[in-house]
Amino acid sequence: MDLDDLTIFRTVVREGGITRAAEKLHRVQSNVTTRIRQLEDKLGVELFIREGRRLIVSPSGRVLLDYADRLLALADEARAAVSDGTPRGRLRFGSMESTAAARLPALLARFHAQYPEVQLELRTGPTGPLIAEVIDGRLECALVSGPVEDARVASVPAFDEELVLVAPAGHPPIASPRDLRARTLLTFEPGCAYRQRLQAWLASGEVVPERVVELSSYHAMIGCVASGMGVALVPRSLLAMLPVEDSVSIHVLPPEFALARTVLIHRSGAPGPTVRALAELIGRA
Repeated sequence: MDLDDLTIFRTVVREGGITRAAEKLHRVQSNVTTRIRQLEDKLGVELFIREGRRLIVSPSGRVLLDYADRLLALADEARAAVSDGTPRGRLRFGSMESTAAARLPALLARFHAQYPEVQLELRTGPTGPLIAEVIDGRLECALVSGPVEDARVASVPAFDEELVLVAPAGHPPIASPRDLRARTLLTFEPGCAYRQRLQAWLASGEVVPERVVELSSYHAMIGCVASGMGVALVPRSLLAMLPVEDSVSIHVLPPEFALARTVLIHRSGAPGPTVRALAELIGRA
């Protein structure tokens, strides 16, 4: 079993089959099929359950996938460790959408100017899925809402955010969840850390939301708030960039719900030179 075998196996799992994996790897399908069969023969187990032309990852395959992610990540670290330490190559980088919009444009411009040999690939999403992608090796690092309590992940402080409650224009002052007129929450999918804070604030006042509407962007969220649909929790740094004017009202929450620290996470262990360079740049921001 070598690293090439593991790369092929992991790609078949991620792409959902031989055909798309072959395209991703720039190999012919027969070669990918043969390599998977040879890997199964070496290990003495079936890595996939075959149903016609469909491949479903077997229990043994899921176990191997976790090891494959870790071994391939270690191989990348080893290559970086014995190189000259200059950041180069591809950096798969994740970020919450609000952080990407409010904090990253100028920072990434400086990073590109200092390290032109790095090809950045930015993916935005909620905290939960981003943490999972760092753990399984699909991202080298990500900016998420902390703290992250997982021994597989190391984190570095990045930004401190103040979260504010955004309600329709003209809404009376909101001192507690019971002051809400509309108890519809406008938020991202369940893995969003800010959604969890908003729900925790409501629970602190023993208020149950009447409805949760999941949206894919802050622009849509603010637009729905302005229309009177419900309320949302938004970083003040992002709100300052949006054309809200007098279309919504802004309400301050208690510190335990309002203050959130964004952290840069990566797999535990020594990060490569590219992740270190990004962490240093964020630390100076």
